[in-house]
Amino acid sequence: MTIPKFLLCDNTDHPDDIFIMHTEYPQFIINLLNDEIEWMDELRGDETEIANEIARLIDDASAFYDREMERYTEE
Repeated sequence: MTIPKFLLCDNTDHPDDIFIMHTEYPQFIINLLNDEIEWMDELRGDETEIANEIARLIDDASAFYDREMERYTEE
């Protein structure tokens, strides 16, 4: 099975939240509603590189969500 890099997650206990899961290292779940992140992996390496990678991954997660919502409205 091939698991996508990002997954859109839903939970009826939190109906207003928008969760995106990043399945590759570093694994995390971000709530796009408030940008809160829960890390599944321990972050290692240079702090500047990690900060840049985190910023890129958050942008990628947001772009993934926007693309998914665009696809839903097209149908």
